[in-house]
Amino acid sequence: MITTLLDGNKRFVSDVFDRERDYFEDLAKQQRPTVLWIGCSDSRVPVNTITQTRPGEIFVHRNVANIVATNDWNLSAVLEFSINHLMIPDIVVCGHYGCGGIAALDEKNAEDRYIPIWLNNAYKARERVDDKLLELHFQIPEEQRMNLIVEENVRLQLEHLQEYPFVRTAMQDGALSLHGWVYDMSNGGIKVVQRNNLVCRE
Repeated sequence: MITTLLDGNKRFVSDVFDRERDYFEDLAKQQRPTVLWIGCSDSRVPVNTITQTRPGEIFVHRNVANIVATNDWNLSAVLEFSINHLMIPDIVVCGHYGCGGIAALDEKNAEDRYIPIWLNNAYKARERVDDKLLELHFQIPEEQRMNLIVEENVRLQLEHLQEYPFVRTAMQDGALSLHGWVYDMSNGGIKVVQRNNLVCRE
């Protein structure tokens, strides 16, 4: 596979880079993305492919289950750089149906040490969905339940985003909008689950 990657890079240089050299030379001088994408690390959800965007258009942060953890210094630095330095006006949190991280919310694997700790940031999404189904006395297929949890997890992570003071400030100043999306691998489409800014908490 490593050889395949290097061979692919050679084709990229000859078939794409050389043909669009001016574009890539300009890109090397400065990046001006207009969207920060917080998505899942899942290899089946390639950001530029599913959005048909070019290099330089989207600033990307990916992790298991597209989680926004306020104690994650990596994400915190990405957010700070995106908002304070790149002046990015839109943040998208994008989950996807069939997410292994969300499925793991129901699993108990004694061998895993780090995954359960990381997923602590998503358990509330499962609880909200299960509590609602119990309240409504609904019994639904497991796949449908998981899809609802995927969607609720996106909403939950949007809430987590607003725990950052500089995110709230940018939103209140009208400089930042948050968006919640879910990618459907079965048809390639993106579903919008949160259309507008959430209400900022003071």
